[in-house]
Parts: sequence; C-alpha cells; structure tokens
Amino acid sequence: MKPLSIIKLVVKNLRARKGRTILTILGITIGVAGVIIIMSLGGGAQSLILGQVTKLGSNLLYIIPGRVADNGAPIPGLVITSLVENDAQALRNKGRLPYVSAVAASVSGTANITWNNKTVDTTFSAIDEDYTRVVDFTMQSGQFFSAAEEDGGANVVVLGSEISDELFKDSGTNPIGQVIKIKSVTQNDAGGVPLRVIGVIASRGSSFFQNQDRLVFLPLTIGQNQILGINHLNSIQIKVSDSAYVDDTIATIKTVLKQQHHILDEADVDFEIRNQAEAVKILSTITDALSLFLVAMAGISLVVGGIGILNIMVATVGERTREIGLRKAVGATKKAIRNQFLLEAVLLTSLGGFIGIIIGVLVSYIIALVMQKLDYDWAFIISVGSILLSVGVSVLTGIVFGLFPAIKAAKLDPIDALRYE
Repeated sequence: MKPLSIIKLVVKNLRARKGRTILTILGITIGVAGVIIIMSLGGGAQSLILGQVTKLGSNLLYIIPGRVADNGAPIPGLVITSLVENDAQALRNKGRLPYVSAVAASVSGTANITWNNKTVDTTFSAIDEDYTRVVDFTMQSGQFFSAAEEDGGANVVVLGSEISDELFKDSGTNPIGQVIKIKSVTQNDAGGVPLRVIGVIASRGSSFFQNQDRLVFLPLTIGQNQILGINHLNSIQIKVSDSAYVDDTIATIKTVLKQQHHILDEADVDFEIRNQAEAVKILSTITDALSLFLVAMAGISLVVGGIGILNIMVATVGERTREIGLRKAVGATKKAIRNQFLLEAVLLTSLGGFIGIIIGVLVSYIIALVMQKLDYDWAFIISVGSILLSVGVSVLTGIVFGLFPAIKAAKLDPIDALRYE
C-alpha cells in the first residue's frame, strides 16, 4: 500500500472517531502548551531579576550594621548603630581600595510629605553626593544636590516621579522651587522639616521589588540631624569598578572595617557585606530549579496523554479487528498494518503538539504583555529549545504509546480476525 494511501486511510479513520480524536489531542495539547508556558515564565522571571539589578547599577556591594548567624537568624543583642560616617570615609581610601569607584552612605525611613493641603506617605533616603555615582538614573527635571549642598546641610530634596505627580500634577504646578514639609513617622515635631524641591528623577519602575518612583532623596546631614536625630548609618553602598575585583574588594573592606571598629575576634564582627551579584545568582538558581520542577509536572500531562493514546489505540484495534482481517486477506502485510496504526498515534500527538505550541506561545505573550503593563521588566522569551523539546516529546509519545497496539494489530491472524464478532 502506498504511503499516500495509508495517510488518507489514517485521516479517514480519525475523522470517523472525532470524539476520541479530540480528547486525545487535548491531552497532548495541554502538556505541550504547559512546557512552553513554564519555560517562558522561567525566562521572563530571570529577565525581571536581572532588570531589577541593572536599574540600580552593576557590581554593587551593600554594607549593613549588625550581623546574622550562619543560618540567617538574627543575633541576640544585634548592634544597629555600628556604621558611622567615618567608616564610609575610610572606604574611600584609594590606596587601600583601588577598585572602589564610589561609596555612598545613607539612612532611610518612612515619612509623610506635605505640600499645601496634600499629604502623601513615602520612603525617604538621606544620602551623600556619591549616590549619583553608585546608582544609575537620569533626571526628569532639575538637578541632584551637589557635594557642597550635602556638606553644608542645605534643606533641599529630590523627588521620585510618582511622588512629584501626586503632589503637583493636578494643580499643574512646576515642582522645582516648591517647598514641601517632610516628617518622619517617628518624629515628634508636628510641623515637619521644610525642604526645597530642586529635582525630579525620571521614572525607574521597581528595583528589587521596591518602587523607586515613590522614593525621595535628601542630604545625609538633613536626614540624620533634622529628621531622625541620629549620627549612625543604616547602610553603605559601594560600586566596584569591575566584577573581577569584587571578591578581593570584599576581603579588603572587611579588613578596613574591622580596623575601624577595633575588632580582633571574627565573632565580634558588627557588620555584614552583601554582594548584589551573589543575590542574583541565588535567585536565578531558584527560578531555574522551580522551572525545571514545573516542566516535570507539565511532562506528566504528556504521559497522561500518552496513556490515553494507548487506551484508545488498543480499543480501536479491538473495534477494527474484522477490518484488519479483511485487509490481511486481500494482501496487506504486517508492516503495512503496523505502520497504519503507528501513523495514527504519531499523527494524533503531532497535531496535539502543534496546537499546544500555538497556545503556549500565545499565552506566554499575553502574560508578558500583562506584566509589562504592570511596569515589570518582563521579557517575552520563547526559546527554540522549548519548541524542539515539545515537538520531540509529542512525537516520541506517539511512537512509544502507539507501538504496542500497532504491533498487536499487525500480529492478528486474518482468519481469526474475520471470525471476530
């Protein structure tokens, strides 16, 4: 029997059993679509994580006061005032830390900002002028405060774009030059500290899942002295000139700060150094493992679909026993009978795989579109590998689960088959 004739016969038989055909195809479709969607979600999640990093800058280190135990639990009696401005100055020593390109000291807190009759809640960061060299951003209008303004304790502030819009957009007022009042939620002064707006930062979206557009920035001395009433730091951010020098720089920073704090015993270290790149690697590893697990779960759908094909093809062989006997009686070979039923199984899985690819790509695109509308840096990623994997698995499923009923049909004795009722 010619290959084209076999294909026509296979299509005719599948069309004659539409209900079974559709249900079988559906099982494969769900499995294939699931694999593509999950792999796309994994790629999108990793692009989101990397996008969060690039917004803040690359090769960043964070030094925070206090320390945690090896298992991540807080240490009893944790010291939260162990970092001071002198520590930041020591880390700016190019002789000891040649690969440090910028050091930014900061304190932060939650606050209420008031302008005219409007009040908004926000997070403020009181920083020194080096912040502009540590973190990458652009100004929407105005300018960032200078080193002279920071050192002199000028009452100035730079707003995130969302805070600026909430305060001034409805009135059509240019925020530059306006005086706002900022009051920490822990501050007793009901009036707040007056600050003149000198700049608005262009929209940056979220970085490490914090909305950067709802932050406000003011000089470190103002945050410490007038708002929080403290003389210590919440953190020190450091930018390393090249990722190749990050590990060496971390070791030197630790040595410098131990000397600054007169620490001899490692158990007495009262600060922690966090490497942003290492955090990204950990998150990427987690998303990879989660994606692999979910792909395995989606693969179960393919196995279930394959078992469905096996059951349907076995039932089909039983229903068409007389037809098989008749074909053998008029000269059909075992190979022709086997190939016919095997082709039916492969055609079912291939069709299900093709539909699954279309659905998987479409759903992945819709998810990426929705995430982008929510201001997340979510890339639409469909790898060739995921499509080839889906096609290969669907065809292999048809061969594996279709082979047994195909061989069973080919082995039927024509006389016994013609007598079958």
